[in-house]
Amino acid sequence: MKKAKIYIPSKTATQSGRNNSKKWVLEFFKDNSDYDHLMNWESTTDTQSQVKLYFDDKDSAINYAKKNNIDFDLIESKKIKQIIKSYADNFLS
Repeated sequence: MKKAKIYIPSKTATQSGRNNSKKWVLEFFKDNSDYDHLMNWESTTDTQSQVKLYFDDKDSAINYAKKNNIDFDLIESKKIKQIIKSYADNFLS
């Protein structure tokens, strides 16, 4: 049985907002891979490890995994504490 992880991807360093990190991702774990030292490539015969499935919510990702007998790890995201400040707060001591 394949093993997968379900998570919300974190934002990249080039993003300022969190709009693209609202979808849940089901990504299969990579099994063994071969490394070609001459070409500096990593190759594998398992094509399923290259698949990422995107879902709108956590429940649909879990239901898909259960329906297709996929063993999965659920990785919950941490809550972000937002501190709302005004621009004038930078100049007040």
